Amino acid sequence: MLSISVKDILTDKGVHPSEEHLEKIEAKWAEIRQLKGNLENANLDDADIALRNIPGGDHVA
Repeated sequence: MLSISVKDILTDKGVHPSEEHLEKIEAKWAEIRQLKGNLENANLDDADIALRNIPGGDHVA
């Protein structure tokens, strides 16, 4: 997997955070990636849900 730094991504978008903010952003990004886990191999057929909007309130189908 190609790894691009948070700093490079922000710089490309014209955002230049201070070193303090960059450390916080990088820590949060690492936390999100850890929570995400390895979804590349997830079986999405087992993870789908269906939502229906029924005007007038909640109904059980």
